Amino acid sequence: MKTLFCFFLLACGATADGQIANSQLADSLYATGNYIKAINYYAKDGSKASGLQIARAYNAIGNYEKAIAQYRNVLSLDVTLQICKFELGKLYLKTKDFSNSEILFKDLINVSDNNPEYHFYLAETFREQKKVGNSITSYKNATATDSTHLRSLFQLGKYYVGQREKDSAFIFIDRGLRFYENDVALINLKALAYFNNDEYIKALPYFNTLLELGEEKEYIYEKLAYCYFKDWEFEKAKANYKKVLELNEENADAYFYLGQVYWKDKQIDSAQYYVKESIAVQKPFLVREYVALAGISRNKEDMKSALEYYKLAHEEDPDDALIYHNICTVADQYYKDPKVKLKYYEKFDERFGNKNDYMAKMVAKRISELKEEIHYDVK
Repeated sequence: MKTLFCFFLLACGATADGQIANSQLADSLYATGNYIKAINYYAKDGSKASGLQIARAYNAIGNYEKAIAQYRNVLSLDVTLQICKFELGKLYLKTKDFSNSEILFKDLINVSDNNPEYHFYLAETFREQKKVGNSITSYKNATATDSTHLRSLFQLGKYYVGQREKDSAFIFIDRGLRFYENDVALINLKALAYFNNDEYIKALPYFNTLLELGEEKEYIYEKLAYCYFKDWEFEKAKANYKKVLELNEENADAYFYLGQVYWKDKQIDSAQYYVKESIAVQKPFLVREYVALAGISRNKEDMKSALEYYKLAHEEDPDDALIYHNICTVADQYYKDPKVKLKYYEKFDERFGNKNDYMAKMVAKRISELKEEIHYDVK
């Protein structure tokens, strides 16, 4: 009997040692990304810990259905296992199963209300479902638990920037920047908050900081250039718009606003060149470009070109009364024959005269003057 008992102890020890060896080998395989082999060794172990690792391995290789099934299996063995619920909740969120994700994160919050990650992921679940009010409340709950929770602070800042509530946005953005001053996402939000509020000079240092931190992106150069343009720093505006074009030579807005900078800087030929380039790289709708070129041509006292560009703009948008009124006034300057001038104004009156606004009244007055001029010329 004593011999049998000793043999039993040895057998149990051998089994335990084998399970430990399987688990250690599985952990090594998992850590090095050899997930399928790791799963096979974890399966031999059979413990809750190994079951959780199998779920993680399936998640890592992208087999989400098996991962979800394995997480559920682990929870059937121990429904109180928070780490399992947390990871399954995130996987539900990833696979857009928002109802189950919401249930799990709410359950976790009921168990541990002081965990900011639970509040954050519940907020993310609400955000994906377009439940804006609920998501904002949950993000705020996350920051109430951890005042430095950067991802929640970012989402709150982003929301208020989008709502153009600059002061509210700064409450969360500045809190995050005090914790991590070089967070590019928060710096970007602060720059945009000023930019969207037309405070271009205040936005400048933040866009420049983004560049210093290596965020050399097209939209940053574009907004920085516009800030310099509004601050009348034309050379810096030109340099940044040209940097935009180095990154994307088909950016029509960059060409157009570069033309505007040159126009403001009294470099008319360059202004004309870049606005034409804006036309060349884009498809219609081209009204603003044609109107800009018409205005530039008027500055150059080239009424023939101005008339051609206004006509092109009218072809793009025949319902814009202001464009056709400009055609009339330019034609009035360009042509000498009052009968030719009259045809333009009468066409305006026929098309837009019923609006009875300031332009229509001015046109009616000019028609009367031209008819009188023609009448006396005939005599």
